[in-house]
Amino acid sequence: MPDDINAVIDQLTDLEKKILAHIYHYGPDTPWLLARRLLGAAGWRPIVPEDEVEKAVQHLVQLGLLQEFRGSLKGRVTSSVKPWLKVKQRNPERRGRGIYYDLTKIGRKVAGEVWKNYVRSGPKR
Repeated sequence: MPDDINAVIDQLTDLEKKILAHIYHYGPDTPWLLARRLLGAAGWRPIVPEDEVEKAVQHLVQLGLLQEFRGSLKGRVTSSVKPWLKVKQRNPERRGRGIYYDLTKIGRKVAGEVWKNYVRSGPKR
């Protein structure tokens, strides 16, 4: 299985790895928010072009690493880099409906490896 995971990781772009690591660490998110908050960045302007994030997310869905979730998250925090969501979590009716992306079972395994080996400890050499 680890060889399979490494083979999948080798197929991914840097942006796709960052998206998987972000969702693994911070929770489900939308492409719009991913473009602005990728791996804990702060700011209103996108740090990555939104269309590139959307294409990367769609590729990850095709690979079976992400799944689309439509509707209310029913109190699940989407990202700890947005502290006001902690308050909104207590009142799930306030969260608007939208399209969020979360990891699949295999996506969680791949994202865990990406987080451990590429993000947390820096890129492998």
